[in-house]
Amino acid sequence: MQLTGDERKELLRIARTAIRKHLQNEDYPVDVSNIEGNLISRHGAFVTLRLQGQLRGCIGYVEPDNPLAVTIADIAKKAASQDPRFMPVTQEELDDILIEISVLSELKELSDYTKIEIGKHGLYLEGEYHRGLLLPQVAVENGWDQFAFFTQLGRKAGIAELKPDHPDVKIYTFTAEVFNELNVEEKA
Repeated sequence: MQLTGDERKELLRIARTAIRKHLQNEDYPVDVSNIEGNLISRHGAFVTLRLQGQLRGCIGYVEPDNPLAVTIADIAKKAASQDPRFMPVTQEELDDILIEISVLSELKELSDYTKIEIGKHGLYLEGEYHRGLLLPQVAVENGWDQFAFFTQLGRKAGIAELKPDHPDVKIYTFTAEVFNELNVEEKA
């Protein structure tokens, strides 16, 4: 999927509005009757919040049940209020928060970690007792090679030493269309 510039701007507007309304204790139902194009497609997505360049929250769904616009509103609110690593975003912080959206492709099972393309692939691990996801940009931001990216996925999923033939887990790659309020050149 390739979002248009207008669709990207609309998703960022929806995300910021959902956070703002949540902070004001107001509901923000996305009216799907007025949505068209890629915004009604169903894709996994993540919303990442940054404050002064530092991670401030990140929540998403690998496989959502709702149209993309509805998913973005939901996960934006959750990234601002339910990421267990952070206190909820405050009204005072909101104007300084940078919103980034990652829209995921379909998952493809990974058979060999050396096939991971740094900067292109994200990783998702699932098993009976473990789940973890790292977006494509995380490896680049941290300067990881393929093996480091693979082992960090294991750590995130709660597996101390993830091995290529680890039993009872499946690992998938995906790509993501990543954009934020700075690279769309208009704050919503």
